[in-house]
Amino acid sequence: MAESPAIELILGGQKSGKSRLAESRAQAWLAAAPRRRAVCLATGLAADAEMRQRIGRHQQDRVARVPGLTTHEEPRELAQALQQLSRPDTLVLVDCLATWLTQAMLPPPELEPIADIASARQQLCYALADLPGPVVLVGHEIGWGVIPLGADVRRFVDELGLLNQALARLANRVTLVAAGCPLTLKGAL
Repeated sequence: MAESPAIELILGGQKSGKSRLAESRAQAWLAAAPRRRAVCLATGLAADAEMRQRIGRHQQDRVARVPGLTTHEEPRELAQALQQLSRPDTLVLVDCLATWLTQAMLPPPELEPIADIASARQQLCYALADLPGPVVLVGHEIGWGVIPLGADVRRFVDELGLLNQALARLANRVTLVAAGCPLTLKGAL
């Protein structure tokens, strides 16, 4: 049986530097050999003006920092998108898991929530386990604070914790980023 490709899970808080670390992984991948590709699966959905500006800024920053990194937007069908884009010569960067889960659980009014989050999480794990190329997953670690008010938000925090745990089990490396400083929690690539 062939060895599976590398999966890295990068977690951190808001503006911790997790996306920049993921971009540096993509940049190193591209620089290591000619003909390699890197694709960013952006999961944010522009439901309001501020989010549209934020997404636009992220796109511009990504292009400036990692020439050659292409972006595909996929706020909902993450497992399918990974299966379609992954190749042995292509690193797929997913930014970010928390916005994907938000679109699944608490979408804007024109979209229906995904009814079975556990099944969606399992499909994502199955897809990741069978991909032919490397993947860098970016996500938030948000469960360290006060228990939030509201059942929907508490459920989201719980589901994000379960998602992070499931993906960490699959990952070859798990990195926590705080204040721009990465800390390897699991493994090495």
